[in-house]
Amino acid sequence: MTPLLFAPLKLRGLDIRNRIFVSPMCQYSCRDGLANDWHLVHLGARAVGGAGLVMAEATAVTPEGRISPEDLGLWSDTHAEALQPITDFIRAQGATPAIQLAHAGRKASCASPWKGGKALAPGEGAWTTLAPSALPFGHFPPPRALEREELPALVEAFRAAALRALEAGFEVVEIHMAHGYLLHNFLSPLSNARSDEYGGALQNRARLPLEVVHAVRSVWPERLPLMVRISATDWKDGGWDLEQSVQLARWLKEAGADMIDCSSGGLAADAQIPARPGYQVPFAAAIRRDAGIATAAVGLITEAVQAEQILANGEADAVAIARASLRDPHWPLRAAALLHADIPWPVQYERSKPMF
Repeated sequence: MTPLLFAPLKLRGLDIRNRIFVSPMCQYSCRDGLANDWHLVHLGARAVGGAGLVMAEATAVTPEGRISPEDLGLWSDTHAEALQPITDFIRAQGATPAIQLAHAGRKASCASPWKGGKALAPGEGAWTTLAPSALPFGHFPPPRALEREELPALVEAFRAAALRALEAGFEVVEIHMAHGYLLHNFLSPLSNARSDEYGGALQNRARLPLEVVHAVRSVWPERLPLMVRISATDWKDGGWDLEQSVQLARWLKEAGADMIDCSSGGLAADAQIPARPGYQVPFAAAIRRDAGIATAAVGLITEAVQAEQILANGEADAVAIARASLRDPHWPLRAAALLHADIPWPVQYERSKPMF
């Protein structure tokens, strides 16, 4: 019997060949937001390696929405054109090309990790960061609080980026509402102190994220799925938590989302996160059960048997592999051998396929 990890997954009109997703992982390797050969090789290798879905990194919908000056972007047609050869290659390998649309909010304007990762100084090309309120992240410079009149343009930036993602050949789009970035900033009471209709009660704090989903869904084809990545908890008293996440997931489902990608943290610089293998899986399980929506489990999922057990337990519908995929782009092929799943290999590699 085929292991669940290698069973096809149907989302709307899309059939994904297996339930191993490559998580969006920032590469900090662009110039002016444009994809290049690094992205083709990086993402293409994961498709060759057998993943069902390969998701491009957090892709900024505006220039100021980048984490660093080297982030991937999708704010012009030129950016879409640079991505099309990558989606063509991923699809040719039998995998599903996906992209995560993002705005870094108050965590933007930073150096790349290997350049220190700190907030850029004015002489280093820094730009003004944006957030629902002028509350800084840790020791970062305070962001500028967005005016009510600026919010429609932000929603439009996500909508326009989704259209470009479609033109570039992506078949799944994910909206980034996690890790302390802009839409997460609106959701969490720790970063949203607004007194207008976008602050205060949960329904108000969720207003802008839901407007973004409605806008993206309005241009994203009915047959193609829409995912949302959330941080299910801030790991901080008084912050965003699982109960609010379940309610948000219900609203996201009503707005047209098809799967919740369940991560956590990233909003409070001093949060104590109990990172251990599978530590975020219970969030995916609870949201799947209580909100009635498909989920992807993420977070220190590194072993084939571990991933298979998550699916067998009904805790998630897919597993998203991040650092394990960086270490081994052929993780799915190795997982198939360990689980005795007879799956197709790239014809160029068939002579090295293990026998069992």
